[in-house]
Amino acid sequence: MKKKLGMALIALMVLMGVLTLGGSFYLIDYSLRPENENKDQAKTMALMCDRYPQITTWLDSLQQHHALRDTFITAPDGICLHAYYAAASRPKRETAVIVHGYTDSSIRMFHIGYLYNHSLDFNVLIPDLRNSGLSEGEAIQMGWLDRKDVLQWIDLAPSIFGDSIQTVVHGISMGAATTMMVSGEKLPSQIKCFVEDCGYTSVWDQFEKELNEQFGLPAFPLLHVSSWLCDLQLGWNFKEASALKQVERCHLPMFFIHGDADAYVPTYMVHELYDAKPQPKELWVVPKTSHAKSYMNHPEEYTEHVRKFVGKYIVVP
Repeated sequence: MKKKLGMALIALMVLMGVLTLGGSFYLIDYSLRPENENKDQAKTMALMCDRYPQITTWLDSLQQHHALRDTFITAPDGICLHAYYAAASRPKRETAVIVHGYTDSSIRMFHIGYLYNHSLDFNVLIPDLRNSGLSEGEAIQMGWLDRKDVLQWIDLAPSIFGDSIQTVVHGISMGAATTMMVSGEKLPSQIKCFVEDCGYTSVWDQFEKELNEQFGLPAFPLLHVSSWLCDLQLGWNFKEASALKQVERCHLPMFFIHGDADAYVPTYMVHELYDAKPQPKELWVVPKTSHAKSYMNHPEEYTEHVRKFVGKYIVVP
């Protein structure tokens, strides 16, 4: 009887291990290898013009004058990365590097491109992160590996817009987490400030929340094994991919924006991030606003907040 019970327990443990490993592989593919739906540039552009009709005239003008251009770089691991860029109305130092969110692309950040290029007359550089838009890559990197790619784009920007540029990095959602992850690195002198809009504290925190809400499962053991598999496959794990730890190391100015009704990246996360960030810093919690909808709901107020914050640190000659 004891032998049979022991064999049953062993079989149960093996089954649970197999299920956990299988579930972990599924979680990695589900979260980090979704279909790239933004390769069709014309379709994505039409979607953005429908969602943000104010950008249509601006885009038409850029395209008419061949002022919206794109370029490619090769990352150190051989991955080909793509970005769009547009110069200000005249040669200027003021530049924005704009970072998109999860399963989005550079085109899906054209409303923020409009804010900087049309409303503020900045140069803009808008990359496609890995496995997004026209960039290559086997998986979405949730900002962690992307921080190195964004730094590579930042290093390229002076060759496009001029050596004396002054730059703000502005990201939304995963792009905001990427922006914060960039902020904790050694930065070139052209970077003057950051704007993060509804970014998460860490990949672990965000995945733990999604695992519970979407599947009703606790973090242990699935998230632990998935993080280990991510490290094996992609070279990073969920806990090290922490915007919270990176902002603790950032002493450049940062503007935090978050909707007070954000259920996807919970609003409490922005308060943790804001508290962790050394001065200088500012916070705008946007009323009655869900995830990544702050500009859509309040375009004029959003633009004015960004103008005032960035204007303190990027000096217009």
